[in-house]
Amino acid sequence: MNKDVFVTCALTGAGDTAGKSQYVPVTPEEIARDALDAAKAGAAIVHIHVRDPDNGQASRDPELYREVVERIRDVNEDLILNLPGGMGGDLWFDLEGGAGLSPATDFVGPLERVRHIIELSPEIGSLDCGSVNFGEMVYATTPNILRKILEAYREQAVRPEIEVFELGHIEIAKMLIAEDLIDSPPMFQLCLGIAHGAPATPEAMKAMRDALPPGSLWAGFGVGRMQMPMVAQAVLLGGHVRVGLEDNLYLEKGVLATNAKLVEKAIGLVEMLGARVLDTTQTRELLTLRPVGDKRRAASL
Repeated sequence: MNKDVFVTCALTGAGDTAGKSQYVPVTPEEIARDALDAAKAGAAIVHIHVRDPDNGQASRDPELYREVVERIRDVNEDLILNLPGGMGGDLWFDLEGGAGLSPATDFVGPLERVRHIIELSPEIGSLDCGSVNFGEMVYATTPNILRKILEAYREQAVRPEIEVFELGHIEIAKMLIAEDLIDSPPMFQLCLGIAHGAPATPEAMKAMRDALPPGSLWAGFGVGRMQMPMVAQAVLLGGHVRVGLEDNLYLEKGVLATNAKLVEKAIGLVEMLGARVLDTTQTRELLTLRPVGDKRRAASL
């Protein structure tokens, strides 16, 4: 069991959820507000996607990320920011048109996928460590793409959060660690319950935990109704936790959640299990992140 737990809040994600709950933040102002509210509730890290304010759909626009980051930093310099590095790998197939790619495809090169991270230099950038089927869409990445992203992260002193959706992704991560592209200790996020990756079950989380390189830091989450059960499971297996509207819209059956309420509920569960929740300073120290106010971040804003 982990006795010292940090909480990440994944605020909005890239899924088509904005029309399913009025609490899903869409505009940069709303996303920044939710980040600050999650921090007040006890989250040490916020995982930030952005959305097109006009239609609520996922976006890779660096200027939207810049506005969110600036709004947060105007109020809270300490909160740890984690920006996604996986947008731009979506392959949709048009089976009616001869198995070509459909117009919904969004596939770009590695540096374009992380342009906002290169420009803004957050403390953490996520790394989707392998291809996977997401429902009827394929998220596609290769070791060569990951190597380019990791080189860009290292230049900006951005710590990679290695997102793994199945056991094979951990094997790719081990290869990249052996190539000295990821510093020790590596930081993993076990992503469970996304179709068609690893299921959100105790057995799957334990199998993935057991496959990690020795000394790894890790957190885990489950989607939908499995969000809180996987909070408890992660703590019991020695990990950290992630909650938020990216992964789950409900506080309980029939009751829509806010990000802050999900953080509060997760913290209550962690503390009921006998663990303490780490603040941003303690989390920054545990993850060996660069100090607050590092010139690489300050110069980019």
